[in-house]
Amino acid sequence: MRPPSERNPVAPDPAERPVPSSASELRAIAWRAAGALRGPVWEARHQDLVLGLMTLKYLSDVFEERRAELKARLVEEGIDRNRLGEALEDKEAYRAAGVCWVPEAARWSGIAARAATPHLGRYIDTAMYSLRREDISPAGELPALFARVELGHSRLGGLAELVGIVGEARFGSAGGRPARNALGEVYLPSADDPTQDPARAQGGAGPDFHSPYSVLRLIVEILEPYRGRMYDPACGVGTSFVEAARFHDAHGDRRRPDIGFYGQEADERAWHAANTCFMTSRHRCDVGSHWGDALAHDRHPGLRADFVVTSPPFRMPSWARDESDPRWTYGVPPPSSADYAWLQHVLSKLGDRGTAGVVLADGACSSLSDAERKIRQALVEADLVAAMMALPPRLFHGRGPSASLWLLAKDKTPQGSAHLEDRRGRILFVDARATETVAERGRDELGDAGIARIAATYRAWRGTQSARASGLTYTDEAGFSYSADIATVRRHGYVLTPGRYVNSPTTVADPATEEDVTTLTKDLYGLFP
Repeated sequence: MRPPSERNPVAPDPAERPVPSSASELRAIAWRAAGALRGPVWEARHQDLVLGLMTLKYLSDVFEERRAELKARLVEEGIDRNRLGEALEDKEAYRAAGVCWVPEAARWSGIAARAATPHLGRYIDTAMYSLRREDISPAGELPALFARVELGHSRLGGLAELVGIVGEARFGSAGGRPARNALGEVYLPSADDPTQDPARAQGGAGPDFHSPYSVLRLIVEILEPYRGRMYDPACGVGTSFVEAARFHDAHGDRRRPDIGFYGQEADERAWHAANTCFMTSRHRCDVGSHWGDALAHDRHPGLRADFVVTSPPFRMPSWARDESDPRWTYGVPPPSSADYAWLQHVLSKLGDRGTAGVVLADGACSSLSDAERKIRQALVEADLVAAMMALPPRLFHGRGPSASLWLLAKDKTPQGSAHLEDRRGRILFVDARATETVAERGRDELGDAGIARIAATYRAWRGTQSARASGLTYTDEAGFSYSADIATVRRHGYVLTPGRYVNSPTTVADPATEEDVTTLTKDLYGLFP
C-alpha cells in the first residue's frame, strides 16, 4: 500500500454535491430567463434560447456527476495519477452508464468562466455545434443562435445575465432525486409556463399545445403504464410522456427502460421542445421525423400501443377529413368537429389489449349530430368504452368550461393471469366535477387527493393488481360513480354524460330536456352536417 503522500487526490464526496433543483425551482429559473429576453429578442425565440441553454446545463451537470462518480471509483481502485485524466475522458465509461458524452467545449464550467468576456454568444454556439457532432439524438435540435441575436442594448451584458440565471439550475441525482426526465419537468404545462406567450401567463390567449399536467397525471395513474409502448397523437411538449416516466420511475424498475414513448405534434415549436427535452431520456422517445397533424399525416403508421394518453385540441371545426380513411371503422366523423376522428384514430393505434385515456369537451358525450351519435352508438355496442369521467370545470384554460375523460379498452375480459374483473358489457361512469382543485393563475388543477380518489375508483372497478394489493373493491357511490350495463346506456340513447347515470341511475329521462341538450350541443359544435 502506498504511503499517504503518494496516494491519488481524494475525489469529491458524492454526498457533498448540491441537491438538484425541484421542478418548481427549475420552472421559476426558466421563467426568469425568458423574462431576461423579453423586449430585445423576438418572443418566438424565447423557448429556443432558454430551453437550449438549460439543455446544455442539464447535459453538463449529469456528465459532471458521472465524472465525479467515476473519479471516486478509480481513486478507490488505486489508479495511477498519470492515467486518471485519460480515464476520465473515456467516452465509453459514460455511455455505458447511459450518460451522454459532453465535449470539453460544451461543459458548463467553461461557459460560466467566459460569461464576462467578449464573444460569449460565439462560444455558446461552438458548444452547441460540438454537441451536434456527438451521437446524441436529436442534438440537431439544439439552437446555435446566441451569436446572432441582440440581447438588450449590450449583447454581452444581456447574454451574461441569461447565463447567470440558467447557471442557478442544478440537475443531478443527489439526495435521491433522479436526474432522468428532470429537463422535461421544466416545461410541465402550467399557467405560468415560460414557453408560452407572456399574455397567456396572466390569463390571456395563447398557443393551445399544453394540457393540464394534473389531468395527464390522472390518466397515467389510471392506466398504470409499467411497461410497453405509450402513444400520444397530440403530445405538445411531451408532458404526457414526462408524467408516464415519473410513474415508471416511482413504481417500476428504474434500471430497466422497459417503456417506450411515441408521439406526434402539429405545432413546430412544441415538437422542437419535445425533441430537446427527450434528448437524454433513458426511455425510448420518438416524436416522429417531423411535426405534423396526426389526423392528416400519421408519423407512426405501424404502431400498436399498449397505452394512449392524449388531450387533443377540442372540437377542431376544420380538419383534414377524408371519407375513405380506413380509420373510420365506426363511422365517418363530421367536418364540423374532429372529436370522433381523434377517438377512432386512438382506437386504430391500440393493441389487442390496449387501453386509452382521451380528454374531449363535454359536448362529445351527448352530441346530437347524426354522424357522431351513430359513432358513439357503435363504440358502445362494440364494447370499447370502459369508463366516462366528468372533470371539474376551469381545468382547461382557453378551451371552454369543462371536459370529460374517455377511457377506451380493447379487452375488458379478466385477461388470463392478470385476474382482472370481467367488465364486458359494462361502463363505469364517474362524476368528478365536484372534486377539489387547486388554483393555478387563472386555471384550476386537480389536487393529489382528487387524483388518488378517481384513479382508485377505476382501478377497483377493473380489479387491477394494485387495487387488490390495497384491498380495494368497487361499489357504486351515489353522486360519484355508477357501473352501468350496456342495456341501460341503450335506454339513454347512447348519451355518455356521467351525471345522467351517477345521479339517477334507474331513471331513463334526463333532468335536462331534449331542447336544452340540443341547444347546448349546438353551442359547442355549431351547425351539424
